[in-house]
Amino acid sequence: MQIPYRSEARPDTGLYNAKLGLWLFLASEVMLFGAMFSSYILLRVGSTEWPQRQLSVPLGTLNTFVLILSSISVVMAWAALKGKDFARYKLWQGATVLLALLFLCVKGVEYHSKFTHYAVTLKDGTELTGHLEGSPVNLSLAKLKASPNPPTTLQFHADAKGATEGGHGEAKAIAVADLTRLEAFGPWRNTFYSLYFAMTGLHALHVIGGILVLGYLWGPGSRMWRTDPERFTNRVEVSGLYWHFVELVWIFLFPTLYLL
Repeated sequence: MQIPYRSEARPDTGLYNAKLGLWLFLASEVMLFGAMFSSYILLRVGSTEWPQRQLSVPLGTLNTFVLILSSISVVMAWAALKGKDFARYKLWQGATVLLALLFLCVKGVEYHSKFTHYAVTLKDGTELTGHLEGSPVNLSLAKLKASPNPPTTLQFHADAKGATEGGHGEAKAIAVADLTRLEAFGPWRNTFYSLYFAMTGLHALHVIGGILVLGYLWGPGSRMWRTDPERFTNRVEVSGLYWHFVELVWIFLFPTLYLL
């Protein structure tokens, strides 16, 4: 059965089916992320203390430029198909996928830096932040004491004064018996980190979804170009619209979480 308006525009909307469906889907995505940003605003306004500049601005800036470049490359991929240049499409689409993977790698570095950055509290009430010797990932006091051969001391590199996770302070030995708290900077640390991991994690899932779709259209899905080039071009266009939305969400996430 022939489904109408797969390639040509509908007379009632001026859109073909896929683009109409994509815009409806993006409307639901706006509501989803709108709820996240609304929660951020309400929680921050209602908070008496709010940690600031807890994230790496250089890495966040790098990821912003990476997504902007990928947004350009996905447009160039669609333009190449409109110009009947399939080889150039493969080049630009491949670049988009690689840039998206680079974004996730940078985000992975950021996440790793948080799960190897620790806050410790001693019995005398002293509170320190910094890194442990060997950079263990997500170590807790309970895990430390439950290990088969728990150490008696930890080499702790306290953050330099005024730094959030510099790890450049002088190393000092801390007795495990003097610890009352040892926790990484995960989503459980405070409201800010809960929001950070929730919002950037949700965005990262959308990036992964975009990689799967864009990668499919670059690889096995590109066979449609030989049988139905107009419909394939439309598929690339709607996937590009989705990718622009992912990039736009990050444009709001970056200043909200990294700069404010």
